[in-house]
Formats: sequence, structure tokens, C-alpha cells
Amino acid sequence: MKKIYLICSLAVFLGIAGGISFFLIRDANASIPKDVTLINQNGNRYNFGKDNTKLKLIEFIYTHCPDVCPTTTQKMVELKKDLVKKGVYGKDIEFITITIDPYRDTPEILQKYRQGFGINNDSAWVFLTGEKQNIKKDQKEIRKVTDALQFQYKDPGNGQFVHSTFTYLVDENNKFIAKFPMGKEFNKQEVYDKIIDKIE
Repeated sequence: MKKIYLICSLAVFLGIAGGISFFLIRDANASIPKDVTLINQNGNRYNFGKDNTKLKLIEFIYTHCPDVCPTTTQKMVELKKDLVKKGVYGKDIEFITITIDPYRDTPEILQKYRQGFGINNDSAWVFLTGEKQNIKKDQKEIRKVTDALQFQYKDPGNGQFVHSTFTYLVDENNKFIAKFPMGKEFNKQEVYDKIIDKIE
């Protein structure tokens, strides 16, 4: 009887360990395709393969989000201040905020969202969406990024998206480095330390 319990326990342990290993390997191999192109808050094209000189901290939002998205953006504003003091913001690291609701979140709406957080005249923090005339194509482009990073989202039909709650740090070649919780669980110091560790 004890042998059966031992075998069952070992099987459960191996199953859990295998599952954890799968997710760790999957994340470690994640990479945003370099051909992904979207438009920024100014209506200009942004291509993920163009700049291979900086780390990127990627946040997914939609501007109608009532809680976790704006909370994360505010915490990133505070993180930016620390990175500016260190002298690495814009030089070694840039921020990218991507809407998962490109139909409603036009470049003009993203401009207002930025301004609401005091993010003005900041070329190192890009807000990305799709073009109205190419909205279906650009929604697929956004999916390429979210799928690459395993960020899940869905509109249940009422405009209030259900989505994952992670932000992502990727290297200069768009390869996954780490992910961090969004909202109140976003630990500014933890993210800062990880960014500086990768830069230095």
C-alpha cells in the first residue's frame, strides 16, 4: 500500500514539475515577430524590428478599463522617474503601451490617455493602436504580439475586456526576459531592478 502511495506521489510531483518546466521554457522562447507594424499615438508607423538597441517594457491596456490598466500606467509613470534619474530611460529602455481595443482607442484617444497621466513630449514611451481603415489587419498584428507573449484577452460583448494581468520586459531583439503583475501588484522596485540588471 505504501508503495502505491509513493508511486502516486511521485507521479503527481513529476506532473507538476513537468508543467512548470513547460511554462518556463515557453516563456523563455517567446519573441515578438519583427515584422509586426502598428501605428502610434501620432498616427505614425511603428515597426518592432526597426530598433534593436533598447529593452522594451510592454504594457497592454484598453482606455475604458476601470481599474488594472490605469493603475499599471500610473505605476509605470513612477518607474519612469527612477529610470530617468538613473540616466537609462530613452537611452537603454523604452516603454510601449499597446491597446487591445484598437477600434475605440484611436490615436487621438491614446493621446488623451497619455496626457491624463502627464506623459507629454516623450518619444521613449510609445502608445500603439491600429488604423481604422485597416482595423481587421491591425487587430491581427496586435494578436501577433499578445500571442507571442501569452497575453490573453477577450471582449465578452459589453466592451469591458477580460484580459491577463501581466506586463512584459523584452530585450533589444524583442525576446522575452521577464513578466510582472499589473495593477496594485506591479512592484516598481522589482521591475526597476530587473531592467538595471539587464542593462548593466
